Amino acid sequence: MTRRRVGALLAVLLALLCCASVGAAEKHHKTKGPPVLAKSWALVDGRTGEVLTSHAGEERRLIASATKLMTAYVAMKDLPLSKIVKARPYEYEYGESVMGLRAGQKVSVEDLLYGLILLSAGDAANTLAIDSAGSVKRFVAEMNRHAAALGLTNTHYANPVGLDQKGNYSSALDLATLTQELEKIPAFAKIADAREKTLKSLHPPRKIKTINELLKMAPWATGVKTGHTWKAGYVLVGSGEKRGIELISVVIDAPTDETRFSDSLELLEWGFRQYHRKKALHKGQELASPSIRYSGGELPLVAGHSLKVGLRADQQVEVQVDAPGTVAGPIRRGARLGTATVSVDGLRAGSVPLVASRRVPAAGAFDKVRGFIGEHPVPLAIAACAILLLAMLLGRSVRRIRRGKRVQKK
Repeated sequence: MTRRRVGALLAVLLALLCCASVGAAEKHHKTKGPPVLAKSWALVDGRTGEVLTSHAGEERRLIASATKLMTAYVAMKDLPLSKIVKARPYEYEYGESVMGLRAGQKVSVEDLLYGLILLSAGDAANTLAIDSAGSVKRFVAEMNRHAAALGLTNTHYANPVGLDQKGNYSSALDLATLTQELEKIPAFAKIADAREKTLKSLHPPRKIKTINELLKMAPWATGVKTGHTWKAGYVLVGSGEKRGIELISVVIDAPTDETRFSDSLELLEWGFRQYHRKKALHKGQELASPSIRYSGGELPLVAGHSLKVGLRADQQVEVQVDAPGTVAGPIRRGARLGTATVSVDGLRAGSVPLVASRRVPAAGAFDKVRGFIGEHPVPLAIAACAILLLAMLLGRSVRRIRRGKRVQKK
């Protein structure tokens, strides 16, 4: 074989290898994204659940204390926040984060949840599990039932804490879906966004601070949960909200504590750059014109204020107007008479009130009569014809009676 043929063959083999590697990369990446060092990651639109970019997003992996997100989800469904419970005995592993609760110590469910999320406390997870379901085993079964109900097909739990254990795993995309559901709960969103909290149910009260450094790195960061074990590596479920755009990031098995935060920050900032702000409605924009009863004419209804939405280049904006077809005075200028709702790709993004663009006085008696006639022309015409016919018949009857009387006199 000549050198030229050998060279050509090597070039073909090299090209095939490049194509294979590109194909594999495309299999894992939904779209281009920033450089991320974690082994598995995802970035999701928190409003729609749409995946903006991911790598090995459906791969089942150990998730460490990100497990506690489902612990919080189940506990908040089963237990009222104000309930006072007694801390359960807990044997924690070396290096594990805990609140340091004494067995039998009274504490509120809400304060346990703050300890669970801000400190990643294993003793808080244990107490919540037992008080919620009666035992850790039953609580874990409940966790798995909720995972199935949420469609988390790459998720299974073996404990409520997140310790490395066979059968305790999830994926980046499943964690993003769970977080999206959790963020719909106002009480959880408040907990996840807290930089610090005073636990007033403890005696004496105790102040705790979050170990989620992402919340300290950006003012728009809103959560959510850290995780780390030797086998799982460094894990972080992050979230942020900027100009009405809500994003959720997940990084699993980052090489260091610092990179899980820098990876998450890179993902979220990249995600925000994919959106632009568009003024969907302008203040004073006419969106409806109901007719004015009695006096006639129309009353323009306009947007009470402007509304901007965040969207990407491929998304569509729709406006749905809810306004009356007819109005009647008196109506003051600026009175609210309807609503305009803006949707992005079919999902509600915001709404504005529709207000009267001018004053409409009360209708006078003449206007009401005229309006009534204008609104009921056919029935009134029929009634007028009936009255006229009745009058004619009555007149004819009267004339007959009079003629009869004249004949009698003769």
